[in-house]
Amino acid sequence: MKKILILSLLFISGWMSAQTVDLNKENRDPEYVKSIVGRSQKIVDKLGLTDAKIAEDVRNIIANRYFELNDIYEVRDAKVKKVKDSGLTGDAKNEALKAAENEKDAALYRSHFAFPADLSLFLDEKQIEAVKDGMTYGVVKVTYDSHLDMIPTLKEEEKAQIYAWLIEAREFALDAENSNKKHAAFGKYKGRINNYLAKRGYDLKKEREEWYKRVKARGGSL
Repeated sequence: MKKILILSLLFISGWMSAQTVDLNKENRDPEYVKSIVGRSQKIVDKLGLTDAKIAEDVRNIIANRYFELNDIYEVRDAKVKKVKDSGLTGDAKNEALKAAENEKDAALYRSHFAFPADLSLFLDEKQIEAVKDGMTYGVVKVTYDSHLDMIPTLKEEEKAQIYAWLIEAREFALDAENSNKKHAAFGKYKGRINNYLAKRGYDLKKEREEWYKRVKARGGSL
């Protein structure tokens, strides 16, 4: 039984190491592909992967996710344009536009969990988190650290809540269509965090003013 288990593990390991993740570049503008591959490579470089084959596969998974998001939003945009060019007005137009958005959301939902699952074939949980942060400009850490620096008296449960909301915001930001929309996803949750802290009795205006003074005294900038 032990021998069978070992052979099975070796088979799985061999299958995983042998598989190749192809770059989904067919019928795409070469310059666009080059840009996305470069962006994805920068994220991979920060992971410190020593296996060149794994690094390439991970890069292709990330790039393919960017391609997939682009395709989903292009389909949505084409449907929106068709509705607007159709001459529909009033409720009929609004319903058609809403349907295009709903179909986009459904496509995003279907594909959302496949991305980290694909990464998990090559990366551990910490590395997957690093990829997600790389694709969302590191906003989670910057925002979390800023809140801790601004309000040194935060309780542990408050820190945990702030971090949990930022992680949730990152999941939405990962699926957003551009950098502005990604930052907007975080902005929504930053507002939720501010409301939460205000209800907990924090004077955010005062906390922020005192924080600015401390940062300035340290010779830093915000």
